[in-house]
This record gives sequence, C-alpha cells and structure tokens, in this order.
Amino acid sequence: MNKDLTVGKPGTVLWKFCLPLLGSVIFQQLYNIADSLVAGRYAGEDALAAVGNSYEITLVYLAFAFGCNMGCSVIVSQFFGAKNYRGVKTAVYTTFIFSAILCLTLMLAGFLFGGELLHLINTPQGIFDDSKLYLDIYTGGLFFLFFYNIATGIFSALGDSKTPFIFLAISSVANVIVDIMFVKTFDMAVAGVAWATFICQGLSCVASLVVVMRRLWKMEDIDVGAETEDGYETDTYEHIAKEKTEIFSWDILKKFLRIAIPSTLQQGFVSVGNIIIQGVINSFGSAVIAGYAAAIKLNNMVITTFSALGNGMSNFTAQNMGGGKPERIGKGLFAGMRLALIIYIPIVIVYQIFGDVLVDLFMKEGATEALGVGVKFLTIVSPFYVIIAMKLVCDGVLRGSGSMNQFMIATFSDLILRVGLAFIFSAKWGSVGIWCAWPVGWIIGTVISVIFSFSIKNKLVKDARLAS
Repeated sequence: MNKDLTVGKPGTVLWKFCLPLLGSVIFQQLYNIADSLVAGRYAGEDALAAVGNSYEITLVYLAFAFGCNMGCSVIVSQFFGAKNYRGVKTAVYTTFIFSAILCLTLMLAGFLFGGELLHLINTPQGIFDDSKLYLDIYTGGLFFLFFYNIATGIFSALGDSKTPFIFLAISSVANVIVDIMFVKTFDMAVAGVAWATFICQGLSCVASLVVVMRRLWKMEDIDVGAETEDGYETDTYEHIAKEKTEIFSWDILKKFLRIAIPSTLQQGFVSVGNIIIQGVINSFGSAVIAGYAAAIKLNNMVITTFSALGNGMSNFTAQNMGGGKPERIGKGLFAGMRLALIIYIPIVIVYQIFGDVLVDLFMKEGATEALGVGVKFLTIVSPFYVIIAMKLVCDGVLRGSGSMNQFMIATFSDLILRVGLAFIFSAKWGSVGIWCAWPVGWIIGTVISVIFSFSIKNKLVKDARLAS
C-alpha cells in the first residue's frame, strides 16, 4: 500500500513508516549472519574466517546496489510527493536500464579480479580457496542483489515499508533453513552458504519486481500540469494526459546520479576502508579473523538498523520537499533521533552483558581465542552506537534534501579517521587498537553531520517562507 508521508503528524508518520524498515533490516542481516553462523558451527573456524574475509569485498558490491537504491528512492519520493506519477515511472525505468549495465560491468570485474582482491587484503593461504569460491558464487547473483535493493527503494519511495518486510521475513527464514540443509546435511561447507543466499535472494528479487511493476501499471499517467497564478493550465494538462511515459530520461538519470554517486562513494569508501582494516586484521592470524568476522556481523546488524532509519528519513525528507512542506522535516528529524535512542538502549545492554553468548553462537567448541576477540570488539564499540545512530539519521536529511557535498564531508571524516587510527593504534595495542579507532571516527563524523543537517533544515524552511 502506497503511503503519502506529507500528511499527518510528522513524528507518528515517520515512526509508522520506519518500524517495518527496521524489521526488514533484521531479516536482511539474517542472510549474512546465517552464512557465518552456519559456516562457523558446522564447517569450522576456517570456514567462518573464509566467509567473513570475502564479506568485506562483497560490501563493495553492496555499495553500488545501495547507491542505486538511494538514487532511485529519493528521486521517486520527490515525484511521488509532487503527485507526478508519470515521473515516478520514468525514474524507475531509467534506474532499471542504468543498473543493469552497471551490474554486468561489476560481475565481469568480479570474476576477473576477485582473486587479486583477496590477495590484496592478505588472505591467508589456508582459507583462500574457500574465500574465492564464496566470492564467485556471490558475484554470480549480483543481478538479484541489485534489483532487489532497487525494488525496496521504490517501495520506500512510495511510502510502503511493509511489503519489503514481508518478502524479507519469508526469504530470510528460508535462507537459514537452506543454509543448514546445504552445509550440515549435504556437507557443502562454504559453497552451501553461498548457494543458499543466491537461491533465496533470487526468489525474493523476482517476487519484489513483480509487485513493483504491478504498482506502476496501476498508476495514472497524468501529471498535474504547469502551475500558474490562476491555477493549472488546461491545455498543458490535456497535453500531458495524452503523452506516453518515457522509458528513459537523461535528465532524470542526471538527477539520479547526483544522489547515487555520492551514496555509492560513501558506502564504497566505507567498504574500501573496511577492506584495508581487514588487511590489518588478517596480519594477526585466523583466530583474530574469525573473532572479528563474528563480531562484525553483530555490529553490522546494528549499524544497518540505524542506516534503515536514516533511509526512512531520506524518503520522508524527499517526499516533503517534493510536496512543498519543508517545515515538517525538522519535526521528523527530532522524531528519528528519539526512535534511534529507544533502539540503542536495549542493544547496548544486551551486547555488554551477553556479548560472549552472542559471539559464541558463531564458534565451534574450543575456539577460545576467537571468542575473546569478538567479545572485546563488542565491549569497546557498542557503547558508541548512539553516536553513529545520530549521524545516520542526520545523514538521511542531507541525502533526502540532495545536500550531497555535506553528506560526503561528514562520511569521509569518519572513514579517514577510522582507517588511519586503525594502523596507528594497532601498532601500539595490537588488535584492540583497531577496535578503538571506531568510536573516534564516529564522534567526529557525527558532529559534522548534525551541524550540516540542522543548517540545511533551517535553510529549507527559510526559503519556503520567502517564496510564499
């Protein structure tokens, strides 16, 4: 069901919209967590290390998929908020065409250079073959990854956060079942978890695209026309009504790329930064790699949850900009921050008290050193989740308003500090020093993002008042 985010109490509308998004993230993370958990429990520490090692490279693919998701989502949100339904369709079709070409390019690059990337991050020889196998199968499923992410972005742009939640819930549970069946019953080890993800994500992608296309076909191909002082021009309205929807628009592609490229660069540089950090971690041996692989899954589940809240804030901001209601953005921003704080409190309590239990879920009996590494990571990093939560909510306003320069500055400040300090601190304190780099980068990036988002919010309201 499509939902107009420009009407109703901003806080209530945002919360209702974001809660299914948060549920979707939990199920989305089950894909990656299930892979590592099943690999670690049933195939051993090396299998867990191989999946975790390849995961850092797959995040580069996810960065491009995320960029397409956000570019499409923000542009479609603005068209939908303005009730320009033909623009919605053209934006979707344009995104599909561009993303298909990009996806083919990435698949070719992945198959040709995947091994070199694994060597680049100092992958230990004992886990290299399994890491390469997992990466190749994952690369083969990139079309499913891309178009599923685009479909969820379209649903969010139309104010529908429930449909992708339903798809994810079903496919994630299926993925866990297939993971266990392939690895434990059929003894497929790392290949089993990779093929399980391929199959379940593929089915979810196809189902999502079918529903998206049905929604688009039901939309009226009529825009509101050109607005004048006396209302809407009848001849323009009639002309638009007779026009067919464009399949591809260079103008929309440019607008899409203005959002997609910075979003991709943000996620891409974060991924590259994580790959560099993974290279530092790999120098400490398989036990540290396995412990980090388990802990980073738990960490990413939290970060992705707050990212979903930020994405919801982007859709809320974009729809209200398109609908000419910028004064609602500030109220939504405060509501998003309150929701982030509510989510943070139980998470940090659980991670601090039960971190050993959670990390141990990924381990075979006797993996004491790896368990200690994972618990130490969570102990150091989890208290600062509230900081990164505030940043991601504010980033949503910057992205939804199209303020991508400010968005990039806040992101790169965080990333550069985390990567640089990981090298410096690890030389002095070992692997513990790497974990300490996270909070420092988050704090600096958050301060910058908060300043930018409130400045943009105030400017949008001021400009609207001057125009009225």
